[in-house]
Amino acid sequence: MNKLLSMLVICLLIPLIPSVSLAQGNGDSTVLSLNLDKAIEMAVANNSLIKEAIEKQKAAMEEEKSAKSDLYPKAMASYSYTNLKEQPYSRFSLVGPPTEIPMSSRDNFHWDISIVQPVFTGFALSTRHQMAKLGVDIREMEKKWVTLDIIKQVKLAYLNILLAKKIFAVAEDAVKHLELHAKDAEKFYEQGIIPLNDLLKSKVALAHAVQNRVRAESNIEIAVASLNTLLRVGINRETEVEDILKFVPSSYNLDDLITEAVHKRPELEALHLALKNADQAIRLVRSSYYPQVALVGNYSQTGDNPAATDNDYTNSYNASATVQAKWTFFEWGKTKADIKRYMYEKFSLEEKLKGAEDGISLEVKNAFLNLQVSQKNIKTAEESLAQARENFRITNLQYQQQMTTSTEVLDARTYLTQAETNYYSALYGYMISEAELMRAIGKR
Repeated sequence: MNKLLSMLVICLLIPLIPSVSLAQGNGDSTVLSLNLDKAIEMAVANNSLIKEAIEKQKAAMEEEKSAKSDLYPKAMASYSYTNLKEQPYSRFSLVGPPTEIPMSSRDNFHWDISIVQPVFTGFALSTRHQMAKLGVDIREMEKKWVTLDIIKQVKLAYLNILLAKKIFAVAEDAVKHLELHAKDAEKFYEQGIIPLNDLLKSKVALAHAVQNRVRAESNIEIAVASLNTLLRVGINRETEVEDILKFVPSSYNLDDLITEAVHKRPELEALHLALKNADQAIRLVRSSYYPQVALVGNYSQTGDNPAATDNDYTNSYNASATVQAKWTFFEWGKTKADIKRYMYEKFSLEEKLKGAEDGISLEVKNAFLNLQVSQKNIKTAEESLAQARENFRITNLQYQQQMTTSTEVLDARTYLTQAETNYYSALYGYMISEAELMRAIGKR
């Protein structure tokens, strides 16, 4: 009976095996292969901050349409029904007792259609429309600087992956060399050529190198997870990035870079637009000094039936054209206070713009200097790497012939590992500095 039950369970599970394996083979299990351009393209298309900025821009565009519609005529309609307890009447008498004459029916139906066209609002409506258009432009600038931030973050995450892989390769190479050295040391110890402490030094150095390799491998996963987050793919998805092998140093002029940043940074453009918006806000408040004039057209019908077409007491329909003017000429200084408030806010924006220009100039200079340092470090690191490789080669050969100690070999390997790390840090550090400089001047 137990065997029969086991076979029955297996038969029931067999049809599920293909679907399970298929589910595991789809989605994030596929390797995502990227170059830098494709990574940037994916981030710009998928990143939530950019999408948020796009939706805010769409909202601003609808607000502009709403403000523009206020310039055009508005049509309104109303309908009402009134039931009176007593029929209205009027007393009339020439001689004798007064006569009660009905004035309307007990059931009254009324509907009307009105069209209102603003004629003059003290420039309030046109100013609101202009402010809404500036709002669209400001949202466009916000979208641009969010996009620039994301592009910079993608570049840094991408380059950090490449750097982490190089550091891992260095750590892997160090482990291989130290494994060979430990074998040589163990052989020499067994032959009685070296003391035990020399062998122990070799094994301790190997263990330390293995730990560094594990840490370097973990750093790759962390860097990949950062890039995946920016791209909005699965955080654990396997992502392979194409290496950037060609190093092409660029020459920049600091004054030209600062000038370009001041003219191109979307943050500064947004502040300039905000200043224009502040001027429009002052103009909008000043519209309260003027009268508001509108043209009103009306058509109405009143009767004792739901269509309001029957009326035995007066005409059932009428039409009118009205010029309506309204002027609030005294509010205890409210308008004046509002104007001053917006003027002070404008002055605040002007100071903010000056501070932003100074901050951006400093940001550009820092990025420029970091780029120069990175470029100089590459040449120094190249020379140091060549010397460290040669030093390790010679020291290792000397150890094979027992012309030097294990300590010298371990030191030479440490120097080589550090030189390789410094070289790749300088190489990718230059690319990172250049990415930061491009963001500082407002370039993609």
